[in-house]
Amino acid sequence: MKRDRNVKIVATLGPASDGEHMIRKLYDAGADVFRLNMSHGGHAEIAARHAAIRKVEKAVGRPIAILADLQGPKLRCGVFADDEGHVLKNGASFRFDLDKAPGSESRVNLPHPEIFAALEPGARLLVNDGKVRLRVDACGADFADCTVIAGGPVSNRKGVNVPDVVLPLAALSEKDRADLEFVCALGVDWLALSFVQRAADVHEARELAAGRAAIMSKIEKPAAVAAFDEILAVSDGIMVARGDLGVELPVQNVPPIQKRLVRKCRAAAKPVIVATQMLESMIESPMPTRAEVSDVATALYEGADAVMLSAESAAGSFPIEAVQTMNNVALEVENDANYTSIMAASRNVARVSTADAIVLAAREIAETVDIKAICCFTQSGNTAALVARERPQVPILALTPLVDVARRMCLTWGCHCYVTGEVNRFKEAVISAARIARQGGHATEADQIIVTAGVPFNVQGSTNILRVAPCEERLIYASDPE
Repeated sequence: MKRDRNVKIVATLGPASDGEHMIRKLYDAGADVFRLNMSHGGHAEIAARHAAIRKVEKAVGRPIAILADLQGPKLRCGVFADDEGHVLKNGASFRFDLDKAPGSESRVNLPHPEIFAALEPGARLLVNDGKVRLRVDACGADFADCTVIAGGPVSNRKGVNVPDVVLPLAALSEKDRADLEFVCALGVDWLALSFVQRAADVHEARELAAGRAAIMSKIEKPAAVAAFDEILAVSDGIMVARGDLGVELPVQNVPPIQKRLVRKCRAAAKPVIVATQMLESMIESPMPTRAEVSDVATALYEGADAVMLSAESAAGSFPIEAVQTMNNVALEVENDANYTSIMAASRNVARVSTADAIVLAAREIAETVDIKAICCFTQSGNTAALVARERPQVPILALTPLVDVARRMCLTWGCHCYVTGEVNRFKEAVISAARIARQGGHATEADQIIVTAGVPFNVQGSTNILRVAPCEERLIYASDPE
């Protein structure tokens, strides 16, 4: 199925979207990538969803990307003697400690000694998604005495955020390590790392993945924002995860951070997803709010490669409608003349390689001549990613003999991914590209396409040829006897 938009839609699977039949409906509605949330569901459930996606992929005859989102080291408080918890009042004193005894209105267990080791007086502790805020007055190896700054209810095992210090925590818990090995063995295409704080967290995951999946870093902590350039350099993609980011930072800081990170990802030719609460009201309503539609549109105007649905498609009452809404917003935005001019104005990157020059020329020729598609033969996906960075006004056909590369490229802006046979001569590449462009509905025999490739073939990083070619095979043979 040919998409008529460039931005990609990521849909999270869950109880509301289980099974091959439902996944096919989500795909038909516009989902390009499916997210498996490792925070919910056991391995058997995850394996069933993975198998269902691959069945849909086979049925539609097009690559589909699967993103496994690891839970990360989620920090939670202990339990209270009163199961309903307590309401903390502004100005009250409250203690967190390592005592496993049930909590009360004045204290609760926090079973994370690494937090106490890193805390300093003046640091903030945020409980229950930031609804309750406390300031640390005094702390030691096994306690933190706090003052309640913003009161509210706390109850059993509520999440705790520590925004003001870099915690000595590995990004991968023991659960994450087991989950990572499980999903890599299944054959997922992307691994999303939660609560990344430093580039070393990404290196650890990459070593464990051993090339079986691309690594996506979720930016949801202030430390990750501060170290973003280093994290981006070692990541294959980025997710701007605005949920925890909006808890640990003032909410007004999140929009400019989002804009800055998206631009840096585009300059690096690495895909970026904008995620969290994009169509939150559609969990319960068939219609989004106007503010939510504007939020999705803003991410598109900023140049995001993909936008993501979380609970909307995983547990909501209207998962298909949510995907359709995102698809419709994308179509409307991308048909806006302002969108084209914004994408053109934001091409602010240094071009230093032969591949950079080739893709720049491809985009400029496509804007000058009546070209229907830019066809990129790629072994790693890098050439297609460089073309996508240019944000051309014609479709990008990413052609590769490697199915795992085709699947991973499904997350990249504007890429229509096709698995081809291996080609060993440029003439074969042109003929193959023309056939795929026609069969995929991107061009007719009367049209022209651009073909880029590298000689020698089947070698990563060798893009060095560009040709404007007809889509009719008879003309290809007539014009190129080689």
